[in-house]
Amino acid sequence: MTSGSALPQVRYINSRPRRFWNTSLCLLASDALTLLLSVAAGLIFKWAIHGISDWEPYLRLWPFLFVFLAVYALMGLYSGLALSPPAELQRITLSTAFVFFTLAAATVSIRGGRSYFTWTTLIAALVSVILLPLSRAIVRRRFAMEPWWGAPAVVIGAGPAGNRAVRAMLAEPGLGLKPIAVLDEEFEGRAIHGVPVMTYQELARMIPDTYQISYAVVAMPEFPSAGFLSMLESYGLRFTRILMIPDLSNFCALWVNAKVVGGMLGLEVCQQAFVPGLQWPKRVLDLVLTLIGGVLILPLLALIALAILIDSRGRVFYSQARIGRDGKIFSAWKFRSMVRNADAVLDDYLDRYPHLREEWERDHKLRNDPRITRVGRILRRTSMDELPQLWNVLKGEMSLVGPRPIVTAEIVKYGNKFDLYTRVKSGITGLWQVSGRNDTSYEERVNFDVFYVRNWSVWLDFYILCRTIETVLFRKGAY
Repeated sequence: MTSGSALPQVRYINSRPRRFWNTSLCLLASDALTLLLSVAAGLIFKWAIHGISDWEPYLRLWPFLFVFLAVYALMGLYSGLALSPPAELQRITLSTAFVFFTLAAATVSIRGGRSYFTWTTLIAALVSVILLPLSRAIVRRRFAMEPWWGAPAVVIGAGPAGNRAVRAMLAEPGLGLKPIAVLDEEFEGRAIHGVPVMTYQELARMIPDTYQISYAVVAMPEFPSAGFLSMLESYGLRFTRILMIPDLSNFCALWVNAKVVGGMLGLEVCQQAFVPGLQWPKRVLDLVLTLIGGVLILPLLALIALAILIDSRGRVFYSQARIGRDGKIFSAWKFRSMVRNADAVLDDYLDRYPHLREEWERDHKLRNDPRITRVGRILRRTSMDELPQLWNVLKGEMSLVGPRPIVTAEIVKYGNKFDLYTRVKSGITGLWQVSGRNDTSYEERVNFDVFYVRNWSVWLDFYILCRTIETVLFRKGAY
């Protein structure tokens, strides 16, 4: 599906109904294969260390594969419509750990009281928790553009919220929703990113009454009018599922639970970043990963320090005052990536090229910054200049994941969102860093920070850490 002509959309409308079965079966097959590989990894580990004299007891446990898949189905992992990555990571981890624990308990019961949770089971559990999200991501990236993936969806409402919904579905085909039309009487005859806007009567002429479209995506305006609600009631009978998307920009999107209050629909939002008792897993994660990772990369840190000294005169480390949690100022450490007298070099450069001053004032960055050294350019493109901030993490001034640490001059750009920014610790990496970095506008950076604070969970941190590895390897948006 492309965002050019509307003709591909019309042909898809006239095709036979498609459900989520193909998508679900594809994910189910991927999960089954990944689980088998994980168990094989655990058995190979045991065979390499202690040897295995009898394989038959392990082979007898093969029916547990169906237990895993059944639990995943109960957790909504095969619904067809993709979960948010943090929510999917949470459900996969918890359900996998539960079934492996059950498998260990069953093994103890079968073999007798002397048996225990062996390293074989532990290795298999750890490998599966790592590989399952990865294999699912690979499957979505490989098959999301196929015509059989997902299900057709009609977006109701061509306003700003409808525009964003269509753009999101086209940009993230792995979600499983393929927009075929937008229903709106007011904007008839237009197209949104190549998806035709039409009336309900036009849609009805294209699709027979016996055709049940899988999804209606209702892009609700901020203040629904009586006409909008009437249109929704009229169209609702043609769709098997209705997905409501309220126009609540920058509000909490993850960890929302539906509640019924006196017959009315309510949305319960838990802003976990504001609950003190929920913060200890984040601090434990910071300390464990920082201590282990810091020891492992000590040789790398020494090589970087030596390269900086050889490349240019000056100190190895550089610190700058940044704003942290509760508005407190702290010194954020980095490897020096600039020449000496960097401020004077920048002023002279902007005087000689005044047309670049607007870029500097807008983004506080220059694509071709004259202050950056040769080694510094490599460090910045790989984000290795920020490795000394692990010291800030150990001191509790920063976190591994969090909003981008800002300087005082940037407070005005946050406006009334600055107080929200100061509710959590700044991070070495964050949503901005894994979502385009310098290819995004400053307003988008602020929105990424707001989204993170509103939707924080330890699962979101895990997701961002995994995405950070991908971003660094492929150097997306870095300069």
